[in-house]
Formats: sequence, structure tokens, C-alpha cells
Amino acid sequence: MKDMDISYIINELGEERENYFNAVSPPIIQTSNFTFNTVSDFRAAMADEFETTIYSRGNNPTLNILRQKLAALDGAEDALVFASGVAAITVPVLALLKQGDHVVCVENCYSWTIKLFRDMLPRFGVSCTFVDGSQTENFETALQTNTKLIYLESPNTFSYELQDLSALAKIAKAKGIITMIDNSYCSPLYQQPIAHGIDLVMQTATKYIGGHSDVVAGVLSGPKALLKQIFNHEFMTVGATLSPNSAWLLIRGLRTLPLRVNRSFESTKAITAWLQKHPKVDKVIWPFLPGFKQTELAKKQMKGCGGLFSFTLKDSSVATIEAFCNKLQHILMAVSWGGHESLIIPSIVGVPTADFDATNPRHHLIRMYVGLEDADYLITDLERALG
Repeated sequence: MKDMDISYIINELGEERENYFNAVSPPIIQTSNFTFNTVSDFRAAMADEFETTIYSRGNNPTLNILRQKLAALDGAEDALVFASGVAAITVPVLALLKQGDHVVCVENCYSWTIKLFRDMLPRFGVSCTFVDGSQTENFETALQTNTKLIYLESPNTFSYELQDLSALAKIAKAKGIITMIDNSYCSPLYQQPIAHGIDLVMQTATKYIGGHSDVVAGVLSGPKALLKQIFNHEFMTVGATLSPNSAWLLIRGLRTLPLRVNRSFESTKAITAWLQKHPKVDKVIWPFLPGFKQTELAKKQMKGCGGLFSFTLKDSSVATIEAFCNKLQHILMAVSWGGHESLIIPSIVGVPTADFDATNPRHHLIRMYVGLEDADYLITDLERALG
């Protein structure tokens, strides 16, 4: 949001209404390709598709409005939008790495990020070291002469460990290593990693940007030259671009982004405080909660926390966790977050019953997203289910 007011970004930036009948809402340019009047015009466009519209696999006017807004929110020079969050992770990683390169990645990140670095890239000669990112020195220890990328996710989205972004950016820049972060937890409203020196910022726009649980998308923000390099090769080759209709839904979502995220944040303060006092709750994990192990760093890097937190029960058996979740009447069981509806997911849903490890703290976690319902309404549902 560098040098721009957020109200201007979400309501006006990129919207040249005189070009489309002075309509308040921009049109969905639902076309696959674009025509040219002369061969010379066509040739000029082909020479720089990053800046022109030829074929909607690359650029599209509706997408370009969205790109301008998302880049400004991140304080970035430009942005690319993708058909999913994982595409916004995978495409730039493929662009930045080659055979023989090494990555240092924070542990406990998004499951599909782990699969990318652990399972897919080694097939092409790229290695990865996963580290506990709560200690900056762990990254320094893991660096190799062939390290080309440091990948971060701060906070992560189940146990909420943070990384010191400014410290890691300084280390990386001194060694010519690119830094990239998944900023999906905070959204650009509550954390701007570029201001801390991070090179590339990814987020899943499916969450807070969309806000209505009706579109899947991803965003990558950063330096224009680097994004153009990614666009001209891997982005266009993979073909993971966003549809114009989905881009329009995200523009619609941006209109209410501050209202929704702030509402979720305020409700979460009340709900986490209530859960902390409940006799059947063991602990509540949320970066802005007193007692969180990295609260000082969280408040240094983040303006707010959003509505995603985790908690554990004193009786953390599989049967008790399942019974609690099954009794909820209004908080829905589902993946994701950032929409209007409150959601819950126990970590055991991804653990085969036979593999449940009572000594593994992560197996006990229950993650909740606080949507736009009244906080007391959600507390009543939790109280009923806790019994």
C-alpha cells in the first residue's frame, strides 16, 4: 500500500470506467483472444506479451485490473494471478530453480508445498532442506553453496510458527539468494513481507481476497523484472492463469476485504479468550494471544492476526476430538478459511486412525476459522459441543 490509500486501491485503482460505459463495476472480458488492425501492431504485441493482450492464457483486461490492485496491496511493483494458490507457489519455484540447485524451506508449511520440495523437485535434481524457522540461525546452518531459494511461510496455518522476515531477507540478499513467502495467513492487510525485504510474496486468493468461498485462485507479487521473467517462460508454458470470471469475483471480494478481515480478527479475540478459560480446553494457539511463544515477533511484523487459530482439548483422544467436532451445529467442518462461514478441521482428519500418535502434539490440534457470524453465536455452538 506504498503511497496509496487502501480505499483508493480497492475501489478505484486500475478501473478506467470511461473505457467501459462508466460502469461502476468493471466488465468480465470473457474472451480467449484479441484482434489487431495491422501486422505491425500484432508484431509489437507478440514482442512483449507481458504488457499487451493477445490471448487470455497470458493477459486479459479483467485480470489486469486485479493485478494492479493486488500489487498495490502488497507494496509490490507488479503481480501475477493464477488458477490456484499451489500454482502461484509451483510456477515461480520452477522458474527460479534448475538441476543442481538447493532450497531451504521452513518446516510445517502447506502440505502441497512440502510435496513440491520433498517429492517432485528431487526428480529433477533439486534438493531441499527443511528447517525449524523459529530460529534464524537454522536457516544459516542449512545454507549451501548451491542454495538459490529460501522459502518461508510466516505464520504457518496450523501451529503458527513465525520467521524473522527482516533478518532472513538480510542474510539472503548478502548471499544473492531469492526469498519467497506464503503470506496466506495474514493477507496484505496484516503483513507486507516486501517491506521487510522479501523478494516474492505468494498468497492463496481463495481465502481472504475472494472472501465468499466461491473461487479458487493464487497471487504472486514482487519486482516487475522478475515477474516478467516468470511470465515469459514458466507462467505461459504451464498455462495456470486465472479465468476472467474468477478475476472479477476477486475484484468483488476486494471491495469488502478490510471489513471482513477486521471483523474476523475482532471476533477471534473474543472467542480465543473464552476458549482459554474453558475447563475442557488445554491450550489455544494464536499469534496475538498472551503467552504465544513468538508474540513479540508477531506484533513486530504483523498488524493483525485474522481469524485462524488452533486449540487442543485436555482429553485429546481421537474419540473425544471426533465427538466434539461432530456435535457442532453451526461451525462447518471443511478445509480452507477466509470466507463468510466459520470452519473447523481437526488435524486427525489427515491422519489414518492406526497412525494416530498421542505423543505428537500436532495430532491433537483442532483448527478453527472465525467467519462473519456473531461471536456469541459461535461461542454458544462451541459451548454446546464441548458439553
